Amino acid sequence: METDLSTTKGVDALERLLETREVDILCANAGHGLAKAFLDQDFAAVRELILTNVVGTLDITHRVGRRMRQRGRGRILLTGSLAGLMPGAYQAAYNASKAFIDNFGYALANELLDTGVTVTCLMPNMTDTDFWDRADALDTKGGAGPKHSPAAPAKAGWDAMMAGKVTTSPGWLGALRQTILRILPPTIVAGMNASDLKPGGADRS
Repeated sequence: METDLSTTKGVDALERLLETREVDILCANAGHGLAKAFLDQDFAAVRELILTNVVGTLDITHRVGRRMRQRGRGRILLTGSLAGLMPGAYQAAYNASKAFIDNFGYALANELLDTGVTVTCLMPNMTDTDFWDRADALDTKGGAGPKHSPAAPAKAGWDAMMAGKVTTSPGWLGALRQTILRILPPTIVAGMNASDLKPGGADRS
């Protein structure tokens, strides 16, 4: 079905579809970005981003996760991002929403220890999807530059979820980048994000 997970009505519709079916796996992947400087964005669009990336994700996870816990089994895969480790200059609301999901994933995984329910947070790097077009970020260095195929993070997330791992970043470069981002000062990382995502920064040569 197609539904808007930024609304309670949309999540309600998905829950009605499930009815009494047992959900063994929840892949909470709904989300989108929003480019440009925060004060240059339409706040209605910012609000919709937060409702989709954070509120909708937590709502469906709460509803399905309760049923999993009651049954004593289930797997939850949340799509976070390495962006959640970066103060997101020119994608401030998006990166902050992913920081929320990354943090939430670790917390929920701990709360569900020994319940039979596992939580995995996938933290991919730049991936070649419609994300960049939808976020209006194709004129940025990051949007126009090389990216990973979506198959790699999808498989890495699935494999990590099936293994019961709490988090994964595809490939050794993803793992290295995650480590580096946790070490560097936030002011430096914000500058790195600005370099990649400042509008008009794409190399058009």
